[in-house]
Amino acid sequence: MVTMRLSTHYVFTTGMLSILGWGTNFYYGLILASLISLSSNTIIDRLGHEVRGGYVRRTPRTHTLGRSILWGLIPSFFIFLFLFLVSGGLLFQILSMGIVAGPSHLLLDAFTEKGIYVKNGGRWTRYALAHFRYNNPFANGAAIITGVLLMLLSLYLRGQLTLI
Repeated sequence: MVTMRLSTHYVFTTGMLSILGWGTNFYYGLILASLISLSSNTIIDRLGHEVRGGYVRRTPRTHTLGRSILWGLIPSFFIFLFLFLVSGGLLFQILSMGIVAGPSHLLLDAFTEKGIYVKNGGRWTRYALAHFRYNNPFANGAAIITGVLLMLLSLYLRGQLTLI
C-alpha cells in the first residue's frame, strides 16, 4: 500500500474535523467527525488505488485536491441528510467537515514517498513534501499524536477541558 496507514488517516482527520464541530456538544461533534473521517478516508483509499504490475498505486481519481473535497463531501451529505430527517441537522458544521475531510487525507499522503497528484502543464504529476515511507512509524505516530491533540484542543475550546 502506498498511502499512510488508514488508521492514521482516521485519527488525524477526526482530530481536524472535531475542531469544526464547534456548534455542537463535543461528543456529538466527535461522533460526526468520526463518521465523516471513517467514510471519506475509506472511500478515498478504496476508489483511489489500483494494482499495476503487482504494486498498489494512487490514482488522480481521488488523490487530487478538488476531487478529494468531492469525496469528503459525498458521505457528509448523506450523514447530514440522515440527521436532518431525524433531528433537523447542522448543515454548516457537517458540510464544513466534509470539505476538510478529503484534503486532510491528502495532507498526510503528501508526506509519503509517492505523494499526491497536482496538475502540471495539463498533466497529472506527483508531488511529495517529505518522501516518508507509508509505514514509517515516526510519520504515522506524529500524525496520530497530532490528531489526538486536535481532539483535546477541540475539547478545550468548548470549555470542557481545563489546563492545570
